[in-house]
Amino acid sequence: MAAAASVSRFEPEDQYNRTLADNVHPSDWVNPVAKRRYNLVVVGGGTAGLVTAAGAAGLGASVALVERNLLGGDCLNFGCVPSKTLIRTARAAAEMRAAAAYGIQPVDVRVDFGRVMERMRRLRAELSAKDSARRYREELGVDVFIGEPRFTGANTVEVDGHTLRFHKACIATGARAAVPLIPGLAEAGYQTNETVFSLTKLPHRIGVLGAGPIGCEMSQMFQRLGAEVTLLARGPHILPREDEDAAELVEESMRRDGVQVVTEVTVRQVECRGYEKVLTLDHGSRRSELAVDEILVGVGRVPNVTGLGLEAAGVEYDELHGVTVDDRMRTTNRRIFAAGDVASRFKFTHMSDATARIVIRNALFFGRERMSALMVPWCTYTDPEIGHVGLYEREAFERGIAVRTFVQDLRDVDRAVLDGETSGLVKVHVRKGGDQIIGATVVARHAGEMLSELTLAIARGVGLGAVATVIHPYPTQAEAIKKVADAFNRTRLTPRVRRLFSIWFSVIADG
Repeated sequence: MAAAASVSRFEPEDQYNRTLADNVHPSDWVNPVAKRRYNLVVVGGGTAGLVTAAGAAGLGASVALVERNLLGGDCLNFGCVPSKTLIRTARAAAEMRAAAAYGIQPVDVRVDFGRVMERMRRLRAELSAKDSARRYREELGVDVFIGEPRFTGANTVEVDGHTLRFHKACIATGARAAVPLIPGLAEAGYQTNETVFSLTKLPHRIGVLGAGPIGCEMSQMFQRLGAEVTLLARGPHILPREDEDAAELVEESMRRDGVQVVTEVTVRQVECRGYEKVLTLDHGSRRSELAVDEILVGVGRVPNVTGLGLEAAGVEYDELHGVTVDDRMRTTNRRIFAAGDVASRFKFTHMSDATARIVIRNALFFGRERMSALMVPWCTYTDPEIGHVGLYEREAFERGIAVRTFVQDLRDVDRAVLDGETSGLVKVHVRKGGDQIIGATVVARHAGEMLSELTLAIARGVGLGAVATVIHPYPTQAEAIKKVADAFNRTRLTPRVRRLFSIWFSVIADG
């Protein structure tokens, strides 16, 4: 039995990162002796792989989990956990700067970036215990193998000299940061979500490439922590996938924070000039230069499919879209399924969890669960946040679905006014002629917390009219959803109905 393979090193090497590494890739780990055959072999130890392995083992299946690098995947190590920790700190700093608006004597806010990052590392290390190799082995009964996995046949995976035979397998290798092919970028050096959380000193000037969720979240966060941030967007506005009104509210907030948002721009090249990194920017008919101390790339993610021996297993894939799966998450090898970022266009932790559950049911119990049946919400954790579920209005139009749209501005929601958080809205689309909700967007300080009510309504076929009958606590910002529902119900009061009411009230008045 050989010791575990080498691991990507966490920087800086302090007590918290040592705890993290000891949990997610222990240096003294010894792989177990492989069983004759496993009910399920899971390749990849991120969210999708961990949920699949834990769920299957909890049901009594014999399970092997193989991870080449870090258990916990991006979410724990380089994604949700560290980023949301820093976003919360940045929000606290922003709230302190805005204290005068609440009648509080303002203070000179000075961010100790070293302590901010230390707090992040401490919390990440604490949470890593749930994803640790020891917990999966000792508490959940999973055979955990750390090493480079490779399919060697239709029903075999090799790792660290062991051949793992399986009845079913799940590919859950996730995705990594995409890097644009810009001349000079590699030579100048750059950060991605996989490296930026190792910083111990705050860069003075940061150029962010990409105005999607990662780019926007990181831009606002670093600006609030004290950096001078320039966000470069190829399109006419940030968050191009989102509702345009919603994206505009977020962009306004980011600009108020001081982020320099440059739209309709292309980075042509990067070069080092002394200690500076200089980006040549193409604005269409003119060019300019941007000098920064650090470049952060946030242009999306690409699936991890290379080096897995998928050809030997008869699993089709491509490097852009990942592993090819059908609606039941089954690959072109009927014994092998896939879950999470490697097989889904929705690259969210909660979607990795959801697809893992589909795999468990379909692979082990002849289930017929379908990915297309999932109602997938998502949230971008800027301030305010954007949460969305279902169809956008433009998507409904493209599908030939006539809709009516109801909007509630947070400026007319009492709790939002009292909180001083009026930059936001709730926008709900219903199928014309009825109250079926087909899509919704929420922009609010805690939009992600508000969105689940609308997600449940869509998933369970609860109409917008019925939402109005639900008592919402007052005062809450979620009351905006009830106001939207009330607005829909008022449209039912047609001129004909008004005339009938008028006749009725006349009758009972005379009586």
